[in-house]
Amino acid sequence: MGVKRFFFILFLSIFGITTYSQNQSSDTQLAYKYYRSNEFEKATVLYKKLFEQNKSSVYYRYYVNCLIALQDYELAEKVIKKQLKKKHNKLPYYIELGSLYKLQNKISKAKDRYDYVIKKLPSNENQISIIANKFIVKREYEYAEKSYLRGRKLLNDKDLFNFELANLYYYQRNYAKMIEQYLDMLSISEMYLQTVQNRLQSAVYDDVDNDLRDLLKSALIRRIQKQANKTVFNELLIWLYIQEKDFENAMVQAKALDLRRNENGERLVALARLSNSNDNYQVAVNAYQYVVDKGVNFGYYLIAKKEQVEVLYKKITSNNNFQSNDLLSLENNFINTIFILGDNEESIELSIKLAHLQAFYLDEFEKAIVTLNNSLKIRRADSRLLAKCKLELADVYLYSGDMWNATLTYAQVERSNKNNPIGYEAKFRKSKLAYYIGDFKWAQAQLDVLKASTSKLIANDACQLSLLIADNSDTGSINISLEMYARADLLVFRNKDSLAILTIDSILSQFPTNSIIDDAIYKKATIYLNNKQYIKAVENFKKIVDNYSFDVWADYALFNLAQIYDKHLINKEKAQQLYKKILIDYQGSIYVIQARKRFRLLRGDIVE
Repeated sequence: MGVKRFFFILFLSIFGITTYSQNQSSDTQLAYKYYRSNEFEKATVLYKKLFEQNKSSVYYRYYVNCLIALQDYELAEKVIKKQLKKKHNKLPYYIELGSLYKLQNKISKAKDRYDYVIKKLPSNENQISIIANKFIVKREYEYAEKSYLRGRKLLNDKDLFNFELANLYYYQRNYAKMIEQYLDMLSISEMYLQTVQNRLQSAVYDDVDNDLRDLLKSALIRRIQKQANKTVFNELLIWLYIQEKDFENAMVQAKALDLRRNENGERLVALARLSNSNDNYQVAVNAYQYVVDKGVNFGYYLIAKKEQVEVLYKKITSNNNFQSNDLLSLENNFINTIFILGDNEESIELSIKLAHLQAFYLDEFEKAIVTLNNSLKIRRADSRLLAKCKLELADVYLYSGDMWNATLTYAQVERSNKNNPIGYEAKFRKSKLAYYIGDFKWAQAQLDVLKASTSKLIANDACQLSLLIADNSDTGSINISLEMYARADLLVFRNKDSLAILTIDSILSQFPTNSIIDDAIYKKATIYLNNKQYIKAVENFKKIVDNYSFDVWADYALFNLAQIYDKHLINKEKAQQLYKKILIDYQGSIYVIQARKRFRLLRGDIVE
């Protein structure tokens, strides 16, 4: 054969193969298009052709599915039986045959085929999994379970297929059996704990009726009683309590584990932090106290001591319903903890909070000044922390009425921290001081500079205060109202909320048509909100929404109203209406993203 002839034949062969492949690819795409469009007659013709040419199991499945969709059960049965004769692994085809009989309501014949599969299961873990999955695809969950259980006997391993069975029971919503499978896995090895938690997480999320949680709790308590040596069940119970935000019971279990394992308190510190972040301050305090009571020789003693007093501070200052004895006890706790910590950055952090407590709550600003000045003498402290300390000192001077030292100290912090957030904060507070004392022109000039701050929060606050001054600085009478409003603002800063309310009420009665009225009402509403007087807060926020819907505070008031109904008055329907109103009427609001998320959650959507 000549060389030319050889290459010519080779070319024809390649061309033929390529053309065949292209034709087959085109038929596959067209067949799938018909299948997706429910045009099963057209799809059947193409899939039959493809299957006869290729003998692929993929084309076989689509071909049989098309026949079943067309209710051509007789031909479907012939095709399945033909495959059954050809294939070495016949059991999956018996399942298909049984499923076909069941479609035709030939229950006895279907059962015979399924039972035959179970009887003929091979002693091969992989093959057993394939058979069980085939039953699951056909929604024959009972036979899938039989496959796994018989597989255990065949392979003489009672711990096989735990996760598979747990998943199967989850599909069936048989939570009791699912839980037992997971707990059996934990009995085998604690290394499965994270995997079990991850799998239970989605199940718990879907458990709207709390059936699963109650069953899991009961099952865990039984296991803890029967298998006292397996602390992994305590671990899982702690996890479950945390999912339910039942931090008190989580702490009981955490203490038990800490004692049994002779731990160093790390578990309780982690739980305390979590409780604190969820505003459950009392559990956090108790968890820290447990660690503190272990003694100074334990590694987490100082951490627990410091973080406990910070939680106590947060607990007391976030709730205005406190007694003077509470404040004095907290002050002593701060002083004692700072002494234990010694002169370091952590003690500076506590000193800033202590000084705020002394000045703004105990009205002992001289003691606060001494506390802060002592901290400023600590060497080798981080410059940003010292700047925060100095900012607090300036605030204390402002609180005490020493405007000169307050201005000087703010200016010092600003100069030492140019072009960084602390410097911007100092400049903003200095501008606000000028606003408090009625120097509106100078304050506005400084605020206009801060509008371009890289700190979004500072820039936003500067814009709001600048706008307030600009809108209410036109005439002498309006300046009087602005001066009164600024005094009310200063009273709020000094924690004199009742006097601030009286001042605002004077503005409302003396200047009923003034442009500052909506600002005054909004300020009054926020004071009530901060004092947890939700009904009065609602009353005032509603005035803004109803009477000043086109003013700057309208969307702020609306969002606060929604939050109060959502989180405090527990009227989800009303909250949903208010969130929806933000989305429709205030599409440019900074609260749109938060409102949309809460609206969807309240509506029942799954939101990541």
